[in-house]
Amino acid sequence: MRDPFGSAGVATAHRGAPVAHAARIAVTGLGLVTPLGRSLADFDDALFAGRSAVVPYKLTIGTLEPMTMAIAACDFDDSERSSSRLPLDRGTAMALAAARDAAAQAGLADAALDGDRVGVYWGSGMAGSSSFDATARGLYADNRRVRPTTVLTTMPNAAAAELGLLFGARGAALSFACACASSAVAIGEAMRAIRGGWLDVAIVGGHEAMLTAGTLASWHAMRVMAPPPADVPSGACRPFSADRAGFALGEGAGALVIESEAHARARGAAAAFTLSGYATNCDSVHMTNPDASGQVRAMRAALKDAGLQPEDIGYVNAHGTATGAGDAAEAASVHEVFGDRVPVSSTKAIHGHLLGGGGAVELIAAMRALAHESLPPTANLRTPDPAFALDLVRGEARAAPGIRHVLSNSFAFGGTNAVLIASKVAA
Repeated sequence: MRDPFGSAGVATAHRGAPVAHAARIAVTGLGLVTPLGRSLADFDDALFAGRSAVVPYKLTIGTLEPMTMAIAACDFDDSERSSSRLPLDRGTAMALAAARDAAAQAGLADAALDGDRVGVYWGSGMAGSSSFDATARGLYADNRRVRPTTVLTTMPNAAAAELGLLFGARGAALSFACACASSAVAIGEAMRAIRGGWLDVAIVGGHEAMLTAGTLASWHAMRVMAPPPADVPSGACRPFSADRAGFALGEGAGALVIESEAHARARGAAAAFTLSGYATNCDSVHMTNPDASGQVRAMRAALKDAGLQPEDIGYVNAHGTATGAGDAAEAASVHEVFGDRVPVSSTKAIHGHLLGGGGAVELIAAMRALAHESLPPTANLRTPDPAFALDLVRGEARAAPGIRHVLSNSFAFGGTNAVLIASKVAA
């Protein structure tokens, strides 16, 4: 019988040769701030129903022509101050809220932790954008003085620093900015740090809060944002559809508490899931156009890291941005690795594109599929692109009894690919 944590043992390759894999990492806590809700229960309800939080939005800036787009915003009070009473960027406030919930589920408050062995690994593609936009508007439009705390709220490592202070984490506190793959890379690199023996516990994940005038206008100018349909505005984002027209920008945060299996066991922490595989690479082909071959290499490397074969994966949570080039490349890469046998869906249709926070939130979505043995559908997918030879989950959630392993893709501008595999702990 295979060790449920994978800390020892092998998986068998196609030709019968044993493939050693690295230790699996226990997931002891999850936390969310999303357009679908704050609690796992609210998130699950929307996730498996395919209920979208996307709404139409009209951006008006001065005398410029109004810009119509689709967004997914969080119902979130960001007025919280930091532990040192400093103001927080909206994204940093989301990060702290999600991490607190993850820590509460993990029981960290009651754990006797060695702070030198606790780390923070956090991702955000456009950290501090809310504070930066407000600062620029105040300085250039309203002729107001800049706050002396501006640097502290806009610096890319603000969230990681605040999390380190909050949890007394004296191990590595690292920030990752790899566009849409930021939080997936942060989670994977923390896995490597725990496997390497540098840390026992890590607070990991990512956030994004970029629904500001400057950021929205910038993304709108790239022509990758979907216009909201007049009849069903929530159906703007249609991943893998023949009529896909781009994504809806969202905001939010996802946090996990991860630790070595030995550390979790020693403190009596329950772990229903493990992180079993991770890989990252770079296409080195184009700044914005994805390369299927780079994605294939990343998925195969993650499988090798987990000691798994393609047929072991029961579900793929796709990056699935609903762009023409993005979906085409991912459909080709997933088919090359898995054929048409693995169920695939994209949850961006309902919670929006969370950029740097997307990898963490979508990994949690994949783990909720493990928890419920049910696969979330791709909302708004009425007519799949006939060029895609994939088993797309659409219409309604699909039962997946006995599912053991799920894979989550995060593919970013700049060519960074990150793939994470989560597994259910055997009863």
